[in-house]
Amino acid sequence: MAPVDERRVRVFGTRAVLEALADRRVPVERLLVARTARGEAVEEVLAAAAGRGLRADRVAAEKVHRASGSPHHDQGVLAEVVAGGIEPLEAWLARHPAPGPVALLLLDGVTNPANVGMVVRSAAGAGLDGTILPRAGSPDVGPLLVRASAGVALRAPILRCATAGAAVEALTAAGVDAVGLRAGDAPSLFDAELPVRAAHVLGNEAEGLSPAVARR
Repeated sequence: MAPVDERRVRVFGTRAVLEALADRRVPVERLLVARTARGEAVEEVLAAAAGRGLRADRVAAEKVHRASGSPHHDQGVLAEVVAGGIEPLEAWLARHPAPGPVALLLLDGVTNPANVGMVVRSAAGAGLDGTILPRAGSPDVGPLLVRASAGVALRAPILRCATAGAAVEALTAAGVDAVGLRAGDAPSLFDAELPVRAAHVLGNEAEGLSPAVARR
């Protein structure tokens, strides 16, 4: 079986597809529009596609619904795009060896796609080098996550690994210190003395850091 290319992402709904089409840094490989889809927003999608020299495939609505898996929310519009910032954590670390500075964010069991999307957007806005998104315990980079990130997840560095624990092992081997984050009386990130090569670890919405990460 051929390996899955995690960079290929489906986005649906007129707003999300318009955001992808508007960002020329995001390759759009295919655009599906239901024959029954009508309205000003759909016309904007078609115009944006034409502006990029892309052809919209007008298909039966059922085909769009099957591809999106969300017939009540896709609005008859779906795009297959390439999120070029997604890559394996190990490959990214190999290109950023010690002693160069590193500032990453590792999500440890953050499960809500909307929350992850907002975190990815915030991390990119804060100038971090990337967000580590483990495959276990985290959502895929899909439509809900992309929408919550306002499209940022389609181009921001998102580094994949098997688990949060495996990420800490890879980071440690590359000379990157894992620094746990917590709310409350902990020093602010703006006041704390942080390692030059650091990955800030954000635990999940209910329990914080997982035992596999906290004990390291």
